[in-house]
Amino acid sequence: MDPKNSSPPKLGYHLEINPTAPAAHRPPPQSSSSRDFQPFGRWIPWLVPSFVVSNVVLFVVTMYVNDCPENSPSCFAGFLGRFSFQPLKENPLIGPSSSALEKMGGLDVQKVVGEHQGWRLVVCIWLHAGVVHIFANMLSLLFIGIRLEQEFGFVRIGLLYVISGFGGSLMSSLFSQTTIGVGASGALFGLLGGMLSELIMNWTIYANKLAALLTLILVIAINLAVGILPHVDNFAHIGGFISGFLLGFVILIRPQFGWVSRKHTPLGYPAGPVKRKHKIYQYILWIFAAILLTFGFTVALIMLFRGFNANDHCSWCHYLTCVPTSKWSCKPKVHYCTTIQSETQLNLTCQGNGKNQSYSLSNTTEIQIQDLCRLLCT
Repeated sequence: MDPKNSSPPKLGYHLEINPTAPAAHRPPPQSSSSRDFQPFGRWIPWLVPSFVVSNVVLFVVTMYVNDCPENSPSCFAGFLGRFSFQPLKENPLIGPSSSALEKMGGLDVQKVVGEHQGWRLVVCIWLHAGVVHIFANMLSLLFIGIRLEQEFGFVRIGLLYVISGFGGSLMSSLFSQTTIGVGASGALFGLLGGMLSELIMNWTIYANKLAALLTLILVIAINLAVGILPHVDNFAHIGGFISGFLLGFVILIRPQFGWVSRKHTPLGYPAGPVKRKHKIYQYILWIFAAILLTFGFTVALIMLFRGFNANDHCSWCHYLTCVPTSKWSCKPKVHYCTTIQSETQLNLTCQGNGKNQSYSLSNTTEIQIQDLCRLLCT
């Protein structure tokens, strides 16, 4: 599972849109419509709220598919009936089982590679492991995404969100190959990465840019630091951030203010000197980021579908997603159970503590048995 808490940045970018002109060349007073001119249009956000609704709807559907009373011996909040949650011992985030998430399209590397289910790399970013997980992610999405959609529109922010989420899933698949991954974490980090590259790309048109840059870097660093806790897939965060950072240079480029103001100068008023739409450094960053992003995605996909496990070639990379301390261990707990299964009955015995339990279940999957074994052994 891939839970993530993302703190929304509180940044104020201010455009430098009031350059002073010499008195001799200052234009006459303008009409109210000219005074109200905004160099960059503002969009009405609707896509980001739609994303939030979609995530919530899919979570409800996941709980329906989960059907805890039918598939588990005990449930949390049983009064919800079919929508009740797995026991907190099994899922402390208050949500479904791993098997339900796998059915809905959770990121399972064995199925992505062995059964060619590449669609899971995208579907998993719309699923969540529990109420706590989806609440934290959707709150962050609203705070970050609405501001970006107002500035850049639904097309660019939609692309930034989905492609960053895909990039996060891709990196997670290369490093975290033993768990079911879900969550919008990579996409959210992609939005943060896009904010950072957009500030760098359009550096000359902003005021208070150094303060905004330092604040944004601090927010990103804090959120990445949270990823070193156990059960948090920081590889999805890192992959999403890198994807969003590079993509921001490509799709969030803005023309310089001098070019925009000259283009919108009313007839009869001095238009000022001719200026380039973009600066040279913007073109260089655009080309470099586009090449690097395309190359990175291509290589990562080839490595994934060839069964490449990045941990075999990087002995220290696991510290990026979990740092062991005296309070917790980063080693996954493996539980073993002996299984006796008939057409309508499943009997499990935990080899660790000797507990035995029978379940009235038929057609159980391997993931369901693993979930029940873990619950029995803990």
